[in-house]
Amino acid sequence: MATAPRREPPAPTSSGAGRAETVIWTDRFLDYAWTAEHPMKPARLKFTMALAESLGLLDGVELLEPSPAGLPELLRIHTPDYIDAVEHAVPPVGSPVAPPYGLGSPDNPVFPHMHQAASTIVGGTLAAAREIAAGRAVRAVSIGGGMHHAMPDSASGFCVYNDPAVGISWLLDHGFDRIAYIDVDVHHGDGVQRAFYGDPRVLTISLHQHPATLWPNTGWPDEIGAGAAEGTSINLPLLPGTRDAQWLRGFHAVVPGAVEAFRPQIVVSQCGVDTHREDPLADLALTVDGQRAAFRAMRELADRHAEGRWLALGGGGYGLVRVVPRAWTHLLATTLGRSIDPATPIPQGWIDRVRAEAPQADPPRTMGDGGDIAYRPWDGPGGTGETGDAQFDRAQRAVDLAVLATRRATFGLLGLDPEDPRD
Repeated sequence: MATAPRREPPAPTSSGAGRAETVIWTDRFLDYAWTAEHPMKPARLKFTMALAESLGLLDGVELLEPSPAGLPELLRIHTPDYIDAVEHAVPPVGSPVAPPYGLGSPDNPVFPHMHQAASTIVGGTLAAAREIAAGRAVRAVSIGGGMHHAMPDSASGFCVYNDPAVGISWLLDHGFDRIAYIDVDVHHGDGVQRAFYGDPRVLTISLHQHPATLWPNTGWPDEIGAGAAEGTSINLPLLPGTRDAQWLRGFHAVVPGAVEAFRPQIVVSQCGVDTHREDPLADLALTVDGQRAAFRAMRELADRHAEGRWLALGGGGYGLVRVVPRAWTHLLATTLGRSIDPATPIPQGWIDRVRAEAPQADPPRTMGDGGDIAYRPWDGPGGTGETGDAQFDRAQRAVDLAVLATRRATFGLLGLDPEDPRD
């Protein structure tokens, strides 16, 4: 892939002086509510904001309330027929066997005011993009966003509209022509990859559970982009049971080198936290500590290569009490340039609130899990030696083989040497 000169994005405006970070929030994000039995529940967002507030993280922070995305914005990614179907969908009495447009399936049941709720999610991501593009913020976060599975003409994987793809499309028309998208959700970021598979202006990187073991069964290393975009689609599939140190070794063996070679003007991150060891829908074994380390690594990449411009989004995560609130509170802190020690006790007021609203829940007591995030920097496959933990060593070798397959598939196209540990 030839690296084209990049256009300079808009400079910060005087009206944005002194405002470095923006948090996008509206209670209308809670309207994105499927069914009582569905694993994606709005309580995860509500508990996150309550935890952040109870820790004083949002003191003095003005939350920016978004407007719903309009039709022209949704049409950047989605077809007119599909948008019309979502807008006029009515909750069915029973789920059809072959639901049109992916609506009415067990994963994507129709719920009241679906179009408005999904449009508000997109509006949140667009609001974050606009703040950065206008120079009013360097970093912006919308934990309601990250619906990365939605396809142009169908709902998929709990996602109605693909807000990351809409946001990236908007940025491409407003001063940016080199965008790095990093997806750390346990599921492959298939919808965003598809949207930009042939567009050399967008680098998509996805670290996810191996597609042979988890839906959507895509995201193999040989999915590298098409035409002029070959090398700009990067996938690192990881086997079930991958822990913090292994995951972080894989991340740092692939992502920093690719981002540096691509030279983005902005980093967009999908920060799903269903990689956690307690998540009920997947099989990776990260801790909140490891997820926090991933968020901080992505912010550092934006600082190093994109003049600090970082748009962070939520995504998957179904540990509604024990995982998502803590992980995304760390995400909010990372975006705001603040730090919460994982050993910090959870405020009793938050625990009491959770117990009142979810009596069966077992609230966590600290902001971390005591995870071991020390990882060995990439030194080539098999270069780590034995640790004395046979299970860990086998898992480490599996990660190393996955890293090598990914680097061999894409690094040469980015002008890097896939065999050189320094890249």
